[in-house]
Amino acid sequence: ADEGMWMPLIISQNYDAMQRMGLKLSAEQIYSINHSSLKDAIVHFGGGCTAEMISENGLLLTNHHCGYGSIASLSTVANNYLANGFMANSLEEELPAKGLTVKFLNRIEDVTDRVNKYIGDAYGKDVNTRFDEINKEISTDANEDGAYESEVKSFYAGNKYYLFVYQKFTDVRLVSAPPESLGKFGGDTDNWMWPRHTCDFSMFRVYSNNDNKPAAYNKNNRPYVPKHHLPVSLKGVQDNDYAMIMGYPGRTTRYLTSYGIDLAINVSNPSVVKIRDKRLSLMREEMGKDPAVDLMYSSNYASIANYWKYFIGQTEQLKNLNILAQKQNEEKQFTRWTDDNKEYKGLMLDFQKAYASYTPYAKHQTYFREAIFANNLTRIAAAFEPVQKAIEAKVGKDSIDKLCKRIVMFQKGLLESTNIALDKKLFSNLNLRFYQDITKAQHPSVYSNIVFKKYGSDNWQQTFDNYADYVYGNTILLDT
Repeated sequence: ADEGMWMPLIISQNYDAMQRMGLKLSAEQIYSINHSSLKDAIVHFGGGCTAEMISENGLLLTNHHCGYGSIASLSTVANNYLANGFMANSLEEELPAKGLTVKFLNRIEDVTDRVNKYIGDAYGKDVNTRFDEINKEISTDANEDGAYESEVKSFYAGNKYYLFVYQKFTDVRLVSAPPESLGKFGGDTDNWMWPRHTCDFSMFRVYSNNDNKPAAYNKNNRPYVPKHHLPVSLKGVQDNDYAMIMGYPGRTTRYLTSYGIDLAINVSNPSVVKIRDKRLSLMREEMGKDPAVDLMYSSNYASIANYWKYFIGQTEQLKNLNILAQKQNEEKQFTRWTDDNKEYKGLMLDFQKAYASYTPYAKHQTYFREAIFANNLTRIAAAFEPVQKAIEAKVGKDSIDKLCKRIVMFQKGLLESTNIALDKKLFSNLNLRFYQDITKAQHPSVYSNIVFKKYGSDNWQQTFDNYADYVYGNTILLDT
């Protein structure tokens, strides 16, 4: 395999090398704005996955784990498609997947100059504020007719900015899925391992209105006709056949400094693994008691377990491959290079100082995200922060009403997938874990001022259980 990931927009820069390896497609057949190309068949599925259009009738193929949440939400204890699998024998039998989206890439534009000009000499938090402003302006300009969804993304730590313009479809229906015993064969044990033997696929269909445009679900919608779809070959593969991957890989921390690698190995990754290990054990305990709870939390459990396993493996291989020493060697070479390139003199020392300042708080930040926000009640409560800020800023009543309506919708959606007993257990146990593992100088004042004053005992677990009993027994946030 060759090294590297490239944006389709700049595929021509790497095309010659790919052609030497056996690529028979032209650069235009891979990425084109004006003609159908591979980019029109490779879609952004569900907000975080990749899927492939494989027919002229809107049929797509994606991973089982990518369709997992939708399959679970369509299931009931009596009719469990997640456990038993599903196959629609006609278009009429296909099941609308609530909240599922499929985005087709229309184009990518390099907008680096425009963004940098607007940000100018801004520093610190002002950079984020100005970026948000110019992002909104550029995205609005790109979506004049309202037919597209646009967003500017930062690449290479702010050295490049690209505008992505999509067409988003919301009428997406489940067509086929294997039973979980096949689709998730090997479970967490085999996840992120190679080779892996699992039927990791599911199939959905994208629907449109009669004009082949995005439309809300309607039984009269018809299968979408994509600009391009991938032909399925039954010939199999041969040695030396050209192969490449195209899709939506998320983000990479490949360019992290040695200080970031050291932090990941010794603080961040172990903290994530420890908290998620506890979360998963608490969830398994409650999910095992009730098939309905098991189904309700199956997708959430799989999502948490996915990166629990990932960070275990990443830490292991960072150590095995001695990545820290490799990075340190690269940085020594870079520092010597700066002797003749004064513009970058002292840069690595700046990184060292920045990480030295942040490291004492890194564990707190990880625990805050992974432990404090592990339960849904806290997430609902935190949703009120924009309202509080709006009131303090003395904005108009209409603006505050809009914020409150969003909270109501968020609360309703979250409570539909919440088991109170499990949520309460996560609240109690993971607040305790935060209290035990984070230095007291970084504890929130509620622990000393309320929890141990009002509900204290010699048994810390009992203290936080008592606190949870009070919180969950006296909050209106649990009232739909």
